[in-house]
Amino acid sequence: MYTESSQVKKRLKNITVSATFGALLFGYDTGVINGALPFMGSPDQLNLTAVTEGMVTSSLLLGAALGAVFGGRLADNFGRRKTILNLSLLFFFASIGCALSPTASVMIFFRFLLGLAVGAASVNVPTFLSEVSPAERRGKLVTINELMIVTGQLLAFTINAILGNVFADVQSIWRWMLAGAALPAVFLFFSMLRVPESPRWLVVKGKEDTALNVLRQIRDGEERPQRELNEIKQAISVETNLQKASFKDLNTPWIRRIVLIGIGIGICQQVTGVNSIMYYGTQILQDAGFATDAALVANIGNGVISVLATFFGIWLLGKINRRTMFIIGQVGIICALLAIGITSNLLEGTAILPYVTLSLTITFLFFQQGFVSPVTWLLLAEIFPIRLRGFGMGVSTFCLWMANFAVGMSFPSLLAGLGLSATFFMFAGINVIAIGFVYKFCPETRGRTLEQLESEFRNHYKDKDIKAAL
Repeated sequence: MYTESSQVKKRLKNITVSATFGALLFGYDTGVINGALPFMGSPDQLNLTAVTEGMVTSSLLLGAALGAVFGGRLADNFGRRKTILNLSLLFFFASIGCALSPTASVMIFFRFLLGLAVGAASVNVPTFLSEVSPAERRGKLVTINELMIVTGQLLAFTINAILGNVFADVQSIWRWMLAGAALPAVFLFFSMLRVPESPRWLVVKGKEDTALNVLRQIRDGEERPQRELNEIKQAISVETNLQKASFKDLNTPWIRRIVLIGIGIGICQQVTGVNSIMYYGTQILQDAGFATDAALVANIGNGVISVLATFFGIWLLGKINRRTMFIIGQVGIICALLAIGITSNLLEGTAILPYVTLSLTITFLFFQQGFVSPVTWLLLAEIFPIRLRGFGMGVSTFCLWMANFAVGMSFPSLLAGLGLSATFFMFAGINVIAIGFVYKFCPETRGRTLEQLESEFRNHYKDKDIKAAL
């Protein structure tokens, strides 16, 4: 059984914490809009309508979709570490631009730029972590990415509540909410200066000696680093025809299957409707009956349960299979969505409805953040072979962000047109279809190295070809 010295554990911990500041920014920048919108939308500020509200929220998501595609390719060319390092600069300047925006149009532009950084980080941080982690600890280390995302959202919700209550009469307080993302961007930049490059990326670029030196820093023993280097080299040698992965490679059946599965996994995470709560949770609670200041405070509960549930999910990953977690989470989500829809009808106008709605959104987020989200990012980081990893993660995460964009853009209009009940019933129906996809197509990756997973996908189609020949 592989064991790690305290020195190696410390190095891996430092690498993980440093890289996941990108995930913290991902969480803060997507969550801060939740509390900023009620102040930002007032007539003497940006004067937002339901449509422009959706555009301000979802412009970040559109940018994230494009950032996911280009961020993956940039990382393939220039390295995971260097890409994350440069993203910190984009996070910083785009955050300041959002905070200083004089009009909705300018805000949409800077939110789009911020989205480019968020999308690229959503691809590169889990990819980087999967490539530096030993197989035995990959699940826990990669899912720290998800923990930092929800921690960033909780941080945003808490800052929103403090500023929104202490400075409730200052309509421009939303600018300080948005500016808060600049500080973690500074931490990300300086912490990534101390982090080594991915050994797998170094091997792809022919820097085998450097890769071996990195592996010796983050693995124990004399044999383990060399053995892992040989496995990486062997996997690369099998993929000699995939030097530059592109959409043409989708003509290869086993590659097309992996990419389509990755796309499906990403979409399944988003159609739960989780980001209707993470982006518009304050307004959902206001619609249920809370005043603005109370809704801001109550929304912290959503952030707290997200963090606690993610801790639970990280622990659970070592106990049960990935697919099982995904399916359990989706069943719980469907039940919570149905309950929100039913109670918003039965208890409409009652004093208890706001508290029931809050308890159900918390239940929803327990299943989402404790089961579905940790598995989503881990699976996306695990299923792609090395020369396809940037491309595959980029395409899959692009589709994930486009699904996120669709939810973020349409939710205010759905809420205004259909009402809370019908909107959540719709999400419940979509998730029934998502369970079917996960059950039929989602691979089990627990306990397998990245190279073993690639071999299994290849052999799946070899076996089909042999059967067809017989």
